[in-house]
Amino acid sequence: MAKMPREPDSLTYHRAKCPEDRFLTKRTEWLQGPFRFLIIIIYFSNLKHTSAHPQCLDYQPPFKPPYHLEFCRHYEKFGCCDQKADNSIAMRYWDIMDLIGDEAYAACGDLVKDIMCQECSPYAAHLFDAEDPYTPVRHLPGLCFAYCSEFHIKCHSVVKYLTNSQTLLETCEKDRSHFCNLINLADQDYCYPNVLGNNDLYSNLGKVVEDTKGCLQLCLTEVANGLRNPVLMVHSGDDTHRMFVAEQIGFVWVYLKDGSRLEQPFLDISGEVLTTQWLGDERGFLGLAFHPKYRNNGRFFIYYSILINGKLEKIRISEMKVSAHDMNVADPHSERVLLEIEEPAANHNGGQLLFGLDGYLYIFTGDGGKAGDPFGKFGNSQNRSALLGKVLRIDVDGRSIDGKPYKIPPDNPFLGEPDARPEVYAYGVRNMWRCSVDRGDPLTGYGRGRIFCGDVGQNRYEEVDIIVKGGNYGWRAKEGFECFDMKLCQNSSLDDILPIFAYGHHVGKSVTGGYVYRGCESPNLNGLYIFGDFMSGRLMALEEEKKSGSWKEKNVCMGDTKTCSFPGLINHHHKFIISFAEDEAGELYFLATSYPSAMSPFGTLYKFMDPSRRAPPGKCKYKPLPVKVRGKKVPFTPRELTVLDISETPTRSPLEKILLPTKPPGTRQPTRAKPTTSGPKKKIPAKTTTAKLSQEKLKKTTQANEKQINTSTKTLKKVPPYKKSLLQTKKDKQATGKSSLNPKLPIKGAPEKKKPKPLKPTKPKVVTKPKVWLQKTQKTKKAVKKPVKNKPKVTVSKKNQDNRKKTKNIPFTKKKKLFK
Repeated sequence: MAKMPREPDSLTYHRAKCPEDRFLTKRTEWLQGPFRFLIIIIYFSNLKHTSAHPQCLDYQPPFKPPYHLEFCRHYEKFGCCDQKADNSIAMRYWDIMDLIGDEAYAACGDLVKDIMCQECSPYAAHLFDAEDPYTPVRHLPGLCFAYCSEFHIKCHSVVKYLTNSQTLLETCEKDRSHFCNLINLADQDYCYPNVLGNNDLYSNLGKVVEDTKGCLQLCLTEVANGLRNPVLMVHSGDDTHRMFVAEQIGFVWVYLKDGSRLEQPFLDISGEVLTTQWLGDERGFLGLAFHPKYRNNGRFFIYYSILINGKLEKIRISEMKVSAHDMNVADPHSERVLLEIEEPAANHNGGQLLFGLDGYLYIFTGDGGKAGDPFGKFGNSQNRSALLGKVLRIDVDGRSIDGKPYKIPPDNPFLGEPDARPEVYAYGVRNMWRCSVDRGDPLTGYGRGRIFCGDVGQNRYEEVDIIVKGGNYGWRAKEGFECFDMKLCQNSSLDDILPIFAYGHHVGKSVTGGYVYRGCESPNLNGLYIFGDFMSGRLMALEEEKKSGSWKEKNVCMGDTKTCSFPGLINHHHKFIISFAEDEAGELYFLATSYPSAMSPFGTLYKFMDPSRRAPPGKCKYKPLPVKVRGKKVPFTPRELTVLDISETPTRSPLEKILLPTKPPGTRQPTRAKPTTSGPKKKIPAKTTTAKLSQEKLKKTTQANEKQINTSTKTLKKVPPYKKSLLQTKKDKQATGKSSLNPKLPIKGAPEKKKPKPLKPTKPKVVTKPKVWLQKTQKTKKAVKKPVKNKPKVTVSKKNQDNRKKTKNIPFTKKKKLFK
């Protein structure tokens, strides 16, 4: 294949074109010397590299096939075909080879195989112009002109078996150059076979996309919105895959797998919870954990702030049970108080509850508030006889001898010590906000059971810790890796455990602990500890070096428009990151708000998604247990615009001469003059009569054209799927409706003062993988509703066609505000 001509250097090119002119004038003599080299460096640093965006024909990222591919072997390491799709392509290929004969097989067999296997390419969406659901799908993959010419010379007789597009078939017979121009792509980086030799596209294929600064580019989906300061989301572990989202004011809501929310809350203790409308108030409903055997015993545990007699503030840890009559409602009379701890100040309330793999309940408390832990000689955190500033561990499946409604685990580290509470598991923490248990690597189980926590700092550092039995995490002697209280810090008996990571307040001022990703849908994220900062809104990740046991920081940022150009994805979120969450399948979420007040309904639940690689089809499927719903369900309505919603134009233009919108002459209505204050309009009878007759004539013409469009649209909907072979009878061909491929099909003109534009195809209802010869009308056969509720729909009525034209010319006129 001939190499592309190299673009000349701008400076050399100018000298060559203008030899007699002195290139450096008096005004440009400063370009000599070091300044000249600086300009050249800046010039080449700004050259645009090819931006990779791997995507399959089902609008999803590519994947690593779980099994060996027998036919399209070139894509068995990474691509868009599993074994089933590979076998399907092979069957279609051999059907064609049986029809063309041995001589044509010898000449064209390899070429046809390469073309058909582009369905398996990790860049199949680019090759077939299927980067979004609104762009027409090509009948054949994009072939570079030279390759297409070679294919046409040898195998033009085979094209009729690869496509039934009348346009392509006619041009294939008449004009090779025109045919190859139709098949070619505007972006030469993606046409076949150029795409195979592009280092920018294949160098990091299948890995998490990074920007120039090494920031991991991830995307999001919006899962829930309108929440009042959502402080947590947990699952019940009972195979129903329900998600329970708690608001700071004391409500817990049930979200079902279909995205809907139950109208009745699971729990409402807003009358008991202490919280205010103050911006940043840390009191409220803070913790929720389901018993490991919740499916059988219906027990769960809550952590919230209370006010006693209008003066004394406490935190309360209680046990409750689900209703015996409704699995989606808690029994309000079942509360059993396990523990109450007095809070000397309004801040540093802790709030995390979780069950470890040992079956015990872990309780994470704050140091009591104020600044610098000023309580007692060494502070609450270093005082093991106090319950504040600690990690507590209790056994909720029994009662102690002294009458407490829980037992002390026999291996608690300070059991039997006179100067320590037996509940203490670890100490020296300031205000741990959000902790999680590592599920462990899905294959090896590495890391299973580790407890990660984010501990909010005082003046300089935020830290992330792994909790170990009996550990001292240093506060108030240390903050992060450095000393806070010099006297305590220099004490040789401190023996503190250092954090696995700490960052300064130039990055963020309030860490929000996260999770180690162990889900199925995004394999590249496996093992990454993803967390964030409440104040700065920054997302971060830590990657473990297993040999040394150290952790390396990796920044997480939102992918750009190209990276997140998949259906349903967004690349922005609210600033204040309140909490992270994990669903029953192990997928990762986080909750954020734009205004951190307990009463503000601006909280949103987001789900992480890696756009560079997904799991193989069918691997992440699971069957949730049925959920009996007694009340009403509130369907989910997205508020955020997805990346594809924001994009005004498709990423690629449709095939040439497939749709040519034409404007019937005379259909534009006369422009009305603006009313004036000088006097009433004068009527001209002759002109009025003529215009009236003309309008009636035009109306009949438009109705006739509209009727023709309606007829062809109905015909389009009857186009059979791929399984009706191209080698069909004349009767079958008549049923497909050739009029749908007529390039001269008249289309109603644009509204008044609007330039006509091609009609945008409707979004398919079911995202399916088109075949190589699939007609351009296949996409318009099925339609999917976009997340935005007021997205215009394609109909055949005149009124709706006008509305659709207006919406297309002014794409943002009907967008909803973020909040009402």
